[in-house]
Amino acid sequence: MAHRSDNGPSRRGVLSGGGAIALAAMTGTTVSACGGEDGTSPDGSVRIEMWHGQADTALKTLKALVADFHRAHPKIRVNLGGGVIADAMLQKVTAGLASGSAPDIAYIFGSDLASVARSPKLADLTDFVESGPVPWKRYWPAARDAVTVDGKVRAAPALLDSLAVVCNKKVFREAGVALPKPGWSWQEYVDTAKRLTDGGKNVFGTGWPGAGDEDTVWRMWPMIWDLGGEVIAKDGRRIGFAGEPGRRALEVVQALVADKSCYVDPKPGGEQMYQVFAGGRLGMVTTGPWQLPDIRQAGIDYHVVPLPGFNGKSVTISGPDTWAVFDNGPARMKAARTLIGWLNRPAQDVRWAVKAGSLPLSRPTESLEQWRTHTREVPGLSVFTDVVATARVRPVNPAYPKISEAFAEAVTSVLLGKSSPSAALRGCASRANAALASGR
Repeated sequence: MAHRSDNGPSRRGVLSGGGAIALAAMTGTTVSACGGEDGTSPDGSVRIEMWHGQADTALKTLKALVADFHRAHPKIRVNLGGGVIADAMLQKVTAGLASGSAPDIAYIFGSDLASVARSPKLADLTDFVESGPVPWKRYWPAARDAVTVDGKVRAAPALLDSLAVVCNKKVFREAGVALPKPGWSWQEYVDTAKRLTDGGKNVFGTGWPGAGDEDTVWRMWPMIWDLGGEVIAKDGRRIGFAGEPGRRALEVVQALVADKSCYVDPKPGGEQMYQVFAGGRLGMVTTGPWQLPDIRQAGIDYHVVPLPGFNGKSVTISGPDTWAVFDNGPARMKAARTLIGWLNRPAQDVRWAVKAGSLPLSRPTESLEQWRTHTREVPGLSVFTDVVATARVRPVNPAYPKISEAFAEAVTSVLLGKSSPSAALRGCASRANAALASGR
């Protein structure tokens, strides 16, 4: 998740759209052709621009992979740039498309891909992935769904995750509460959070991002899907959670707030919530595999369990990120496709997954001994991998960001005790349906 979780918003900082454009201007990351108009040099080599959006360990890992790619493909040179982290990439790419300086490859959140796909510069990768180095059907369904827009493959999967619940064993032990098991219910989740809460010790049963952003929202979709709802109804003209699915999901949030068992994080990315968990003052947190390295570094003895359900089964979500390829001429596009195809091969994918705190993109990667060894070394990681096989993704629809904004406002109003689930949902439906009607 460079994920706003689209892989976990918590893994990257946030930079506003205006800041992104300003930073781009300051760092001089505008793409220019090297040699011929199609990027080829007299010696036949091709240089491509990759706006990667990564930081810290993920960037270090990507640099190492690109160095190996250079050794294996001496005629292709990759310039890692962009000047912004993944959270600001949509604004940066949009500005690049408008000025005619789009990169060859950009790291795009899955929920933003439909908006980018409106540009004729975005390549159609359908034929490429179907004949690529990893068979298309061997990718997890969530990875395939996240890069498909109107039946065409408009990007390559870049990163995969899923949601589960991580429990602090010490908090459970001190409260005398048994650790949850697979198949538990959302009512049990609420009851457990209440039993774990100790106001005298400033301990909360659970937490929820309350900044009113995508991090606030995407934890809600598994509940809505479990209740038979959809983000967008089948007719495409209205949201599919305005009735009972949306109301009952918000009632779970309302119950946590009423019991004073939920720490509401007011800052983007859930950073404070994770700090409270690392400090031993939070019993449970809904998160993804990207958070396990920090949890382990904090020395927490933890337990991972699938998300609760309403009907005896767990429904989870994946927020895949993507590598979008832009058409800057045949030579550069061929080189860009070569790079992302190479990155998605199991030998490279497993390095990326292990170091970046994500999950294998495909079954061939999951079967590698390197991944299996990593799973044995990281307690609970197998839970995230097991559930990704049935994980769903948010609709790849240009109206989704507006739907998310409206629902985030509704969730936040309930979290802060300012609105009832029914009233909050009515306001959400009005705004979100208007966005669907306008097509954006």
